[in-house]
Amino acid sequence: MKRVAWIYHPDYLLHTPPFEHPESPERLVAINDHLGKAGLIERMVPVTPEYPEDADILSVHDREYLNRLETACRRGDLTLDSEDTYINRHSYNIALLSAGGAIAGAKAVAEGTVDRAFCAVRPPGHHAGRSVGMGFCLLNNAAIAARYLQARHGVGKVLIVDWDVHHGNGTQNIFLEDPTVFYFSIHEHPTFLYPGTGRRWEIGKGKGEGTTLNTPMAPGAGDAEYRTTFEQTLEPAVERFRPEVILVSAGFDAHRDDPLADLQVTDEGFRFMTRHVVGLADRFCGGKIVSILEGGYETSSLTSCIEIHVRELLDE
Repeated sequence: MKRVAWIYHPDYLLHTPPFEHPESPERLVAINDHLGKAGLIERMVPVTPEYPEDADILSVHDREYLNRLETACRRGDLTLDSEDTYINRHSYNIALLSAGGAIAGAKAVAEGTVDRAFCAVRPPGHHAGRSVGMGFCLLNNAAIAARYLQARHGVGKVLIVDWDVHHGNGTQNIFLEDPTVFYFSIHEHPTFLYPGTGRRWEIGKGKGEGTTLNTPMAPGAGDAEYRTTFEQTLEPAVERFRPEVILVSAGFDAHRDDPLADLQVTDEGFRFMTRHVVGLADRFCGGKIVSILEGGYETSSLTSCIEIHVRELLDE
């Protein structure tokens, strides 16, 4: 069995919506309860996240944006930049602690205290850009973890596999011209789903051209289409890129029971994706995977898929 870090902090529950909202603390409560009852938390290595250093956050986000986010939270604003991205007086600190969770997972894997990590953090991050919050996201946890690995552990090339049903426009934009971070996203087609980006022709710019790979799925697509994409599109790209660490932006809202999209991925589809990424990590980067929670808004499918995801990471 592999050593898998369990990254969680009870303060993640302090980021609460001021109105009805699908991204709520109850998601993490349900995940924690489900994994506990399944006996999985005790089989993982608990790692308590800490607040990150400024340099690690500023490697991705502008200072002006951080100041604006902090001020808005202290002032009691209800949203930041868009109506779907809520905040409260705790949100600035909890967003930092969420990024700290991604860093803690990356650190544990990089230092070899664990083989892999699952970061049960919130708010999610992959829509957040350098200077903007959107899509429930305030700080880009995966991007911060990637930059942390490069700056603090000498990692050269990082692969981000983003299987949240929504395109991770924030992550793509942050690394758009960076050839050292390969961004792969599989998501519902932007014609039909937020945020309206992630078309196949979006492949990066400048030195980063060719290190962005978008594979939009038509509504109704499910396990078979995902399997084909992973085997015939992702795998050859990974063979060419040769990452040193794989980060997963692990959203579970492509599930057929999730209310926010129109895809038909099943529990077994998420088992396949996790198992395939584990295989790629074993082949190309010593098995190093840091999985970071993004979306997933239907409790039963969210918890069952995360149980499967964790079991595959543990290599049970």
